[in-house]
Amino acid sequence: MAPRSRGKRYAWLDPSSAYINTHSFNAIIDDLVRPFCVDSIDVVAGIDAAGFVLAGALAVRLNKGVLTLRKGGKVPVAYDVVSMVNYSAQTQELEMRKPAFSSGTKVLLVDQWIETGGTMDAAMRLIERQGGVVAGIAVICVEENTFTNQMRKKYKVSSCVLPDSDLQSQCNQQTLNSFAKFNPESCFPDTDEKN
Repeated sequence: MAPRSRGKRYAWLDPSSAYINTHSFNAIIDDLVRPFCVDSIDVVAGIDAAGFVLAGALAVRLNKGVLTLRKGGKVPVAYDVVSMVNYSAQTQELEMRKPAFSSGTKVLLVDQWIETGGTMDAAMRLIERQGGVVAGIAVICVEENTFTNQMRKKYKVSSCVLPDSDLQSQCNQQTLNSFAKFNPESCFPDTDEKN
């Protein structure tokens, strides 16, 4: 995963470098989907924009449709909206088409990373406002804080970074040991591989 290089208003790392490599991307999807293979999920909802990639891949694996939750001003049809404070302490809005699903629909919420929990909280409020049921949450990592600890107790959460691991501690401190020797080219697909 790549360390931030564009200043403090950006997230502290970029997990999407792991998506470029076929093996690491599929390992991420395998890890995230595993707890939900036997569950009753009706739709997979991705949070704008980083969650869209993972949500699409999980939906394909689960043979379900995809719902997009968009940042304010992006939904071109009737919509619900909630305000939130994101990881960079900025107030934003999150929107979802209205109606998005029938009451009682079981929704798997997907994002790339949960830092403070503000965006995920907004997504949960949107789903529940339309009568949906949050059936689970799938993310690469959930940083630990009061909100996210309560979220893990209330919902089934699948994350690639496991709680109580050394990697979880590094994420909570917002730095990874691997940053010291990160090489962007190491993420590139092997062009010699045959498909």
